[in-house]
Amino acid sequence: MTSEEVLAIFREAGAYLEGHFILTSGLRSPVFLQKARVFMHPHLTERLCKALAERIREEVSPAPDYVVGPAIGGLIPAYETSRHLGAPAIWVERESGVFRLRRFEISPGDRVVIVEDIVTTGLSIRETVECLRGLGAEVLAAACIIDRSAGKVDVGVPLIALAEYEVPAYPADALPPELAAIPPVKPGSRNL
Repeated sequence: MTSEEVLAIFREAGAYLEGHFILTSGLRSPVFLQKARVFMHPHLTERLCKALAERIREEVSPAPDYVVGPAIGGLIPAYETSRHLGAPAIWVERESGVFRLRRFEISPGDRVVIVEDIVTTGLSIRETVECLRGLGAEVLAAACIIDRSAGKVDVGVPLIALAEYEVPAYPADALPPELAAIPPVKPGSRNL
């Protein structure tokens, strides 16, 4: 699946939004990819995650023992990707602001792949890597549906992206005039 095919699925689902958005990272952008509008359609989610699982199979060996999703954004893509990989899906979630594997156990040496929805700065993946390594897991790679940095972000492990799509992102105090003229909205879920 190509990057343009991935973006076409987002457009089909009404998930490619234009305006002035406050991203989870705090940066501002004229484009927001509202993956929830894709994930509400099982057939679209399946197409994306099946293609992501195929990409993981091509690039990761040995196969993972677990697929781990950072809550909340990574839950659905991690589950659906794990279904196509034939590995259990588990997730980390924030406890006092820090990712923890609260509901599951893994053993030292277990091989994991982290699956995220959209990567901008890579913070959630880096925090997930830290959590899992702290438990003794071997983090083989991370994967995402869309890498908004177009390959520039460092998540601490190899990053497999189904699509790379660089969208401008700006600090709040360095907005271009056309973006500053539009009232911002924050559609993400972090810090709610």
